[in-house]
Amino acid sequence: MDDPVDEALKLIQSKPEGVLQSELWKELGVDSRKCSRIVKKLEEGELIDRIEFKKDGIKTYLLRARQMPVNPSDLLAGDELIPCIGCELECVVEECHPLMDWMYQLAIVQTTEE
Repeated sequence: MDDPVDEALKLIQSKPEGVLQSELWKELGVDSRKCSRIVKKLEEGELIDRIEFKKDGIKTYLLRARQMPVNPSDLLAGDELIPCIGCELECVVEECHPLMDWMYQLAIVQTTEE
């Protein structure tokens, strides 16, 4: 079984518009108290924002995932920067030769480091 905190975070991240806390506990299949503890952990970990929200005159909270900064090393294969940065080509990702070459380079770098 998945960790309920991770499950909640994945659910919140899957909805860019946010999730109401009053609906989150139902979707997770937990009671509202357990959901409050889960939300508190996510908020203390600075993984989500909790915004006051009124729905049908009842106060609840809108939960939104925070945008995490990109780790710069995730953009490198060896010393090659991902080719998509600054690219102006209109392409289909699966058919982009510069990106595919970069991904192969990334796989080679990771394999040789292990």
